[in-house]
Amino acid sequence: MNDSEMRKLLKNVLKPGRYTGGEYGQIIKDKKDIKARVAFCFPDTYEIGMSNLGVRLLYGSLNKADDVWCERVYAPWDDMEEGMRRLGVKLYAHESHDPIDEFDFVAFTLQYELCYTNVLNMLELGGIPLLAKDRDDSFPVIVGGGPCAYNAEPVADFFDVFSIGEGEEALPEMVRLYINMKDSGSYTKAAFLRELAKIPGFYVPSLYDVEYNEDGTVKEYRPKYDDVPKKIVKRIIKDMDKSYFPDKLVMPYIETVHDRVVLEVYRGCIRGCRFCQAGMIFRPVREKSPDVLNCQARTLYENTGYDEITLSSLSISDYSQLDKLTDDLLEWTDGAKVNLSLPSLRIDSFTKELMDKVTTVRTGGITFAPEAGTQRLRDTINKNVCEEDLMRACRTAFEAGKRSVKLYFMDGLPTETLEDIDGIADLAKKVAGEFFKVPDRARGKGPQVTISVSCFIPKPFTPFQWEAQDDLDTITEKQDHLMGLVRGDRHISYNWHDAKTSRIEAVFARGNRRLSAALLEAHKMGMKFDSWDEHFSYDNWMEAFEKAGIDPAFYANRRYGEDEVLPWDIIDIGVTKAFFLREKKKAYEAATTPSCREQCSGCGANRLGGERSCCPCLSE
Repeated sequence: MNDSEMRKLLKNVLKPGRYTGGEYGQIIKDKKDIKARVAFCFPDTYEIGMSNLGVRLLYGSLNKADDVWCERVYAPWDDMEEGMRRLGVKLYAHESHDPIDEFDFVAFTLQYELCYTNVLNMLELGGIPLLAKDRDDSFPVIVGGGPCAYNAEPVADFFDVFSIGEGEEALPEMVRLYINMKDSGSYTKAAFLRELAKIPGFYVPSLYDVEYNEDGTVKEYRPKYDDVPKKIVKRIIKDMDKSYFPDKLVMPYIETVHDRVVLEVYRGCIRGCRFCQAGMIFRPVREKSPDVLNCQARTLYENTGYDEITLSSLSISDYSQLDKLTDDLLEWTDGAKVNLSLPSLRIDSFTKELMDKVTTVRTGGITFAPEAGTQRLRDTINKNVCEEDLMRACRTAFEAGKRSVKLYFMDGLPTETLEDIDGIADLAKKVAGEFFKVPDRARGKGPQVTISVSCFIPKPFTPFQWEAQDDLDTITEKQDHLMGLVRGDRHISYNWHDAKTSRIEAVFARGNRRLSAALLEAHKMGMKFDSWDEHFSYDNWMEAFEKAGIDPAFYANRRYGEDEVLPWDIIDIGVTKAFFLREKKKAYEAATTPSCREQCSGCGANRLGGERSCCPCLSE
């Protein structure tokens, strides 16, 4: 795209900085030296994509090779898309402004099921046929990855290959195979995908036949060739200290969701919350050492000038050397006026000492996640916190001058009753009451307790993967019931997640390949940005399902059989189905499982290895 076309496009859009490229820190290479080009696509807006740590890691790890050039692509907002279609401009990459159909690979990170329609829209804007079977060798190889790729079946018809697990090593291997086959003259897309499927961590859907039972459930996944693996084992980075981490970042021209340094402290989780997919698919735990983290933080601060550092992990308070890390960071961040942010503190680890260290905790509100309103239900989901932990943590915050607390819960959890919903209101009122017990509490206005309640979604690779989601009437009844309990209490505010959005998410989280037909119908209807309130239309989704002959209740509101072949059974995340079944049984007994640091529960993830893991079973 030339400068004249760019000026015409950007003349009438709301945020032209989303589309210009040219940012400080972007990577530019000479095309004559390049043997493979990768368009790395984030299927949402620039502001969200620029904040994603995974994009930063993979952008840098691919660009380490002199003969590979990875560029960034984001979903254009309505005003930009209208201009592109009107002027006949294809979707392009930020660095070169070249159309994405001129690249060798077009790779999408799939962070959220409701981004799927954006993927199709971006392919169409790039002049690329949507269905893999309609693309010959002249088109790029379409790659998917990210959390949603662990059940890739609903979008399997649109992708050539999925990268399962962590991609910092896997994606460069994929690109190197492509270059070697091109150099040797042996490349065809079919031959490349066949060879790629032999490398651990790559799932090529076209190399597997799927057979269904008469009731619509999956009967069998069958490899088409003997040299294609029956299951795809996820890839992990074994030693996080040696893993790629950027020493500089692409600096946005406009404000993004997270304008700060994001420091990845470790991967995995020692907890076993039975609703949490991330805690299972990212096992085993692998930590970075404090010295490496401190060096990476300082380097990024010096190269970006950001005044905030977020320590990122699934549960930062479970980092085994958190005290040393925060002490090391504070030696220079306090003097440099750099804030430390710890966004994932557990209730049972919140202390006055930690609060004094963390700037964002000192200056902002406090957020905790009890998840359920009663101890029985917290034990059912294996949250392993109790009411006393919450009261102690809130009291610590109130004694330090806080008056605002946010509490995260879920509704629709397995075995939940209205008594458990009552418990949410009771906990919120007890937290507010705790404020008035503090002698030296902040004066003036009273406490403000915000309860934020999301809808339970049975996710693949969790002990609750077989469970049914509550139907809309049941969820609405629970939401209304809770509203009635807190309405009129000036110290409590109540936010809840849209149940209809959650239902669509559940359909695609647990879906099989037949859902591709519904996505095609949705695309024809112009659907996109489904995670945005102004775009989401439940009625349109129901129409798309009807046109495709699909009953969404079959996926969202049906309890899957324990002996059923699940759509995601073709993927091996390390954690075994036997472990999930044991945990499901314990859930119905309201029996808890200790953390991995206390006792190995034999989940199976230890067989994947990890040189700096704190999982005790790895040292056995």
